[in-house]
Amino acid sequence: MSETPKWYVIHTYSGYENKVAQNIEKVVENQGFQDLIFEVRVPTETVVEYKDDKKREVERKIFPGYVLVKMILTDDSWYVVRNIRGVTGFVGPSTKPIPLTEKEIEDLGVEVKTVEVDYQVGSGVKIVHGPLEGFVGKVEELDVDKDMVKVTVSMFGRDTLVELQLGQVELSKD
Repeated sequence: MSETPKWYVIHTYSGYENKVAQNIEKVVENQGFQDLIFEVRVPTETVVEYKDDKKREVERKIFPGYVLVKMILTDDSWYVVRNIRGVTGFVGPSTKPIPLTEKEIEDLGVEVKTVEVDYQVGSGVKIVHGPLEGFVGKVEELDVDKDMVKVTVSMFGRDTLVELQLGQVELSKD
């Protein structure tokens, strides 16, 4: 199959998110849908709660009533997921579910993209994406955790410090 898997949002009865996720995984395993349905997630976050003067960490659902599924949408995969007990439907028009966009996936933290860099502070780099594409500069600051690099580039005869994402620059071959 040439189509790539995408993330879809499934609406469930509130409180049934984990059960729905388990049932989807069970059906995938039992009926051999591993090539169509790849991953099932219930987005949660850990929250510190203070109750009766006691501090405790609690895991809460970020989107109660919703489950995320990474799958290739076919009639079979749609039918399997749609008919799991507790599922009320896909998010989107009833005839065709709409996948999440790359920006939504990134904002939700569903898939964390890691960028490995082969440059360091003091390295000469070339900007490969964005409005300054083609400029060459020197790395002044590097913050991998924040996906940020500060580069000094020469523009209009002056050195200017610009802040870019790690993926926007690469090690200069000059």
